[in-house]
Amino acid sequence: MSGGTCAPLSLTREIEDYPIGNIPLKQHQADALVAAGLDGKLTIHPHAWLSAADLTQLADSHRTTLCDEAGEALAWIGSEADMHSALQGAASFLIRYPWDLLRANEQFVGALCEDRIEGEVHPLAVIEGRIRLGKGSRILPGVFIEGNVVIGENCKVGPNCYLRGNTSVGDKCHIGQSVEIKNCLILSKTNVGHLSYVGDSVLGEGVNFGAGTTTSNLRHDGGNHTSRVEGKLVDTGRRKFGTIVGDGVHTGINTSIYPGRKLWPKTSTLPGEIVRKDVLKSLF
Repeated sequence: MSGGTCAPLSLTREIEDYPIGNIPLKQHQADALVAAGLDGKLTIHPHAWLSAADLTQLADSHRTTLCDEAGEALAWIGSEADMHSALQGAASFLIRYPWDLLRANEQFVGALCEDRIEGEVHPLAVIEGRIRLGKGSRILPGVFIEGNVVIGENCKVGPNCYLRGNTSVGDKCHIGQSVEIKNCLILSKTNVGHLSYVGDSVLGEGVNFGAGTTTSNLRHDGGNHTSRVEGKLVDTGRRKFGTIVGDGVHTGINTSIYPGRKLWPKTSTLPGEIVRKDVLKSLF
């Protein structure tokens, strides 16, 4: 299958356009450069997640290149990176795999320090943390939000569901009755309507989880999860990791998904199916 190491998410959009906390990656890069006073002064890798603090440290260090823990160049002065003059960033990294988008989302949503509520929050909802709620969105009775959460425009959340930070939800989404969402990145027009648990996962645009769809995110031995990329198992570095779901995926009711599995765009599952391997095409 095509799409490289970020498949299936990179099959339907460029990684630099992927929304993190409902803001495209390339806009996050621009904002970090402005915050560090380096706008227009650096060349940026299009898949780099940049910390403004790391960029400020780069400027103060008089070095020319910012790299991540793997030694990949993220931002540099001039036309080419100079790894002999590199500074390793503490919070910046290159997005190589789809779960790296989840890491970026955790950083962005976790750093929110104030509320921005443009929608409607019912008096019988409880929010413990910071929230960004878009226009036309409604949080219904019985919703409990714990930790920082970003919710886009024209969404319906609830009734009686549990959202845990650091989660972002796109526009025109429905998170419904008796659903628990924990530390997820969910794109627009996606529905998780009934009786589901989704943890430490990335869901693309236009996804519909049938009632009772459940993701597993913890190994019994407590070790890091692996995920198959281009025929090889890759250590994700994550003890908690659910699923990666491309655009337009539909699951049948009571689908159970093993940790680290990926569903390609527009695939689907049968009712009661157990997803043990990556789903590259639908069964029907």
